[in-house]
Amino acid sequence: MIINQKTFNVNGTCYTVRAAIKKDAKYLSEIRLQIDGETQNLDREKGEAFIDAPGFEKLIKTDTENKRNLFIVAVVNDRVVGFSRCEGNLLKRFAHKVEFGICILKDYWGFGIGTNLLKESIAWADSNGIKKIILNVLETNDTAINLYKKLGFKIEGILENDKILSDGQYYNTVVMGRFNG
Repeated sequence: MIINQKTFNVNGTCYTVRAAIKKDAKYLSEIRLQIDGETQNLDREKGEAFIDAPGFEKLIKTDTENKRNLFIVAVVNDRVVGFSRCEGNLLKRFAHKVEFGICILKDYWGFGIGTNLLKESIAWADSNGIKKIILNVLETNDTAINLYKKLGFKIEGILENDKILSDGQYYNTVVMGRFNG
């Protein structure tokens, strides 16, 4: 699905949020790999589940053509610095919901990029008859959990001892959802 492009200026950084396009694929492959090495808040370690440029081209094409999917990027000075996806399900019993995920380069944390990617995803979902957005977040990621709560998400469950991080400890995953019924 495609959304209208929007420009934001937060803390002196100007960026655009728009639908992902084919030419973004190379940058998306590079920054996803970089982001995976910058934080333990995601499911992957650096290099795991690598997606190359052709893989991102396929995702972008699929998401552009599927009205239940959304792939958007945040761009600073013609450079992709973050992205988010909403992925729907073709099964009728799950057709009312999408799963949300987000990645932002660490250098661009604190500029409202995550907030605006999420707000655009929520607006898209609400205007396209999608009733529920679900996501998973690491229990220690208080910034993200507080943002999600602020934007109407509720904690729906805890997956105990769900992840092992670099310190060798087990951590819980918080399952959150926003229902617009």
